[in-house]
Amino acid sequence: MWCLKFQNKSMELANGEPAAKGELNEIEREPSGRLLLREGGLSRTHFPGMVRKRAYIFDGNDNYYNKEWDLTEGRGKEFCWYHVELPKGNQKLSQSAQYLIDVLCPPLNLQDILSLVSNGPFCGHVNGALVFRVNSPGPASSDFTFRIAARITKNSVITVSLGRVPRLGFSPVGQSLLSEVPSVENPSHLRGEQRETGGTVIREHVLEFLLTMNHSEEADNPVPASLSNLVVHIIDTHVDHLQDVVTKLEIELDSVELEMDKGGFTSKKQMLDDRRFPKMNLNLQRLLQVIAHGEQVFPRVKEKCSSKQWFASKDISSLEELIGRLRRLKENVGFLANRVIAIQTSLDSWQAEQINRKLYYLSFLSIIFLPLSVITGVFGMNVGGVPWTEQRNPELKEGFRNVMLLCAVMLILVLLCFSFPAICTYLVMWNQRRKMRKSWSLNRKSFLKRTVKNGAGDRGGGGGGGYLRI
Repeated sequence: MWCLKFQNKSMELANGEPAAKGELNEIEREPSGRLLLREGGLSRTHFPGMVRKRAYIFDGNDNYYNKEWDLTEGRGKEFCWYHVELPKGNQKLSQSAQYLIDVLCPPLNLQDILSLVSNGPFCGHVNGALVFRVNSPGPASSDFTFRIAARITKNSVITVSLGRVPRLGFSPVGQSLLSEVPSVENPSHLRGEQRETGGTVIREHVLEFLLTMNHSEEADNPVPASLSNLVVHIIDTHVDHLQDVVTKLEIELDSVELEMDKGGFTSKKQMLDDRRFPKMNLNLQRLLQVIAHGEQVFPRVKEKCSSKQWFASKDISSLEELIGRLRRLKENVGFLANRVIAIQTSLDSWQAEQINRKLYYLSFLSIIFLPLSVITGVFGMNVGGVPWTEQRNPELKEGFRNVMLLCAVMLILVLLCFSFPAICTYLVMWNQRRKMRKSWSLNRKSFLKRTVKNGAGDRGGGGGGGYLRI
């Protein structure tokens, strides 16, 4: 068992320091193999504080209570919910599995743990329980990596998520920030300035955060009356979480397009240097992968839950609505991907335009200095020793002229070599046109001869065919 891997030295604490004499009152080994260090009746886990745990018990009458983390199931109408939040960091997948082994073993075994923490989509029965997961294989520290898994039995649900999922848990709602119209505090004001305002004050960045969400963070979640309501609530919050990320991306794209419309050279150059849009496109592809996993898993969850007696029919309809929302969300993400590609194409064309402008300036400078370089090269020639010059034969005094004529002949030969394909094409086209004119003239002469002959036949009273004169 993996649980035995974490303790190589039984007399060391979780922080790696050796235990002092008399510090440990009791060391126990559970049947699963996990080693517990008991000190004063309190057990220590291998990773204290690394994962967040929440446990609820519902009485089936719209009431819920917090309970201890004992992983027991409810009785009768009661049902329990145990939720584990894995930390968002750079840990490996095996490290996440060790976290779950630490908090869920026992009563779960290694097969149950692997079915919850593995990557990819899955929906099936494992050890008599319905297990589904939508885990993307991206890095755990990324904001576009989503993992949600659930193990469902008749009277209990165990869920595992990567980081915090908004609106997933339950908590008593006190005085809400949104219960009255607040006054917005702008951070642009001076820090030393004190304003006397009454009522609720909301920070501007908090207001912007709430505007990017399609639901209120302090919304009072309806308490599930049955375990099927709880399953629908878990899937609903997952879809809402994806919708929040898509909304933030839309707002970011709108701001980027507005910045590009202003035509700032520095901002566009910074976008190209930072590879902002290729990274955004990669994040969108990860998001599309998560949504595709949900499209694959949630219909199977609906199919398997519809055969359960404890799953209500109205919750089956709710699952169908959530699947429809997920498909529409996939279309929206596809539109965002097309917008990102269009913006990247616009930036590439802008960069090509800047390069062409620089090449135009370079060509202009070449036009200015090329004649000057030709003139200096001609007048700087030393024709001494060249044939047909006065150095070898004093009677030939036109050596410079002969060299210039030789250069002109070489230039004409080079131009002929470059223009030879065009000359050949022109000759072929000219020959074809000449043949067409010749054939057209022959056809016209024969047509006129036939017309005159037919006209003469008609005047002579013959029965020859042809056109009749009107």
